[in-house]
Amino acid sequence: MHLERTILRKVGEAISRFQMIRDGDHVAVGVSGGKDSLTLLEALLLLQKRAPINFRVSAFTIEQGKFLRPIQPVGEYLRSRNVDWTYVQDQSSIDLIEDQPDHGCDVCSRFRRRAVYSVARKLGANVVALGHTADDFCEAFLRNAMFTGRTSALPPVTLSRAGEFRLVRPLVYVTEDLTSAFAAAMGAPVIPCGCSQKTGTVRNTIRSFLSTMEGEGHSVKESLIGAMGNIETKRLLDPRYFAPEGGTEDSERAGTQLVSLQLP
Repeated sequence: MHLERTILRKVGEAISRFQMIRDGDHVAVGVSGGKDSLTLLEALLLLQKRAPINFRVSAFTIEQGKFLRPIQPVGEYLRSRNVDWTYVQDQSSIDLIEDQPDHGCDVCSRFRRRAVYSVARKLGANVVALGHTADDFCEAFLRNAMFTGRTSALPPVTLSRAGEFRLVRPLVYVTEDLTSAFAAAMGAPVIPCGCSQKTGTVRNTIRSFLSTMEGEGHSVKESLIGAMGNIETKRLLDPRYFAPEGGTEDSERAGTQLVSLQLP
């Protein structure tokens, strides 16, 4: 029960802070068969019973030909709990594996997004809930900073390009150690995806670094999540936010010293 309370508190905080779900929403939860999406679905089903607003929850799974085992046990598990579950085979994605076996994640993601919107549209949903965890936010933040030169991560809430759907990530404050424990406690059948088995990727390198730091007793994930919501714009290098006239005496002195170093 402690684990369930912890997850519900973190998910509830995210939903409230970013206004992810509103009265009358129909939320379609993308269930990949992994621990994260199954945890997300269960959390939303529990909150649905306790929240002061009314919203509907449906689950769907997109088959892209990358599950390492049949996904049917997940469907049986969900139906045994009276969850509205839709399973769709995306033939375009399946053909992609044969036609372009070395395709990148960006291509796969584009195909999946198109399939997700199609399913959500058929379900009559206006919100799509995705199972990205705090770990995913931290990895995206570090990957963007180190390899693309951008200070950005994943948005907790965004709109689809046409504005048809609100995309939400309620697990933003939930780490994967919690989803692993929760899925195991539920007895949910976890079906791995082949993408998770890839080695030598930037994502795996960053994940290993975070794991090592956490293992040494540093709460780096919590700190990184906190940093993403505590931005000091005057201490960054984006000229759009640089206003020396609004800085403190120490910051102005530091700025003057930096400028003087550039003069002959």
